[in-house]
Amino acid sequence: MKKILIINGPNLNLLGNREIGVYGKESLSDIENECLEKCKLLEINCEFVQNNNEGEIINLIQSVEKNFDGLIINPAAYTHTSVAILDALRSVTKPKIEIHLSNIYTREEYRKKSITSEAVNGLICGFGAYSYILAIEAIKNMIYN
Repeated sequence: MKKILIINGPNLNLLGNREIGVYGKESLSDIENECLEKCKLLEINCEFVQNNNEGEIINLIQSVEKNFDGLIINPAAYTHTSVAILDALRSVTKPKIEIHLSNIYTREEYRKKSITSEAVNGLICGFGAYSYILAIEAIKNMIYN
C-alpha cells in the first residue's frame, strides 16, 4: 500500500482557537481524523504530523524520499520565509503538494508570495479543511499515474 506524509507547520496546532474567521472552527485533530478516513477509503497509508520547529520540518521532508510515496505540506508561516524548507522540498523527487486553509492570495501582501511552492507539483489553497482532502485525492492520482 502506498504511503504519504502530511506535514503541518507552525501554529497549526492552534487551529479551532486561532483566528477562526480565517482558519475555521476545526481543530488540527479534526482535520487529521478526516485525512486518515479519506486515506483509508483510498487505500493509502498516511502519517500526519505537526511541528513548530523549522529544523524538524526539514528533517521530516528529508525522510520522504526513502520512506514515503508522496508529500502534502502546509508550511504555514514558513511558506513566506523559509528558503531552507524550499531547498529541502527541492531535494525530494516524489510528488509534493502544498496546501493552505485560507486563500493566501487574498490575504496580507506578505502572505501572497509562497517561496515554498516553487518546489512542489501543485498548490491548493482557500478551501479550509477541505484543502487537505483535495490534496489527498490529487496526490493519489499523482502517485498512481
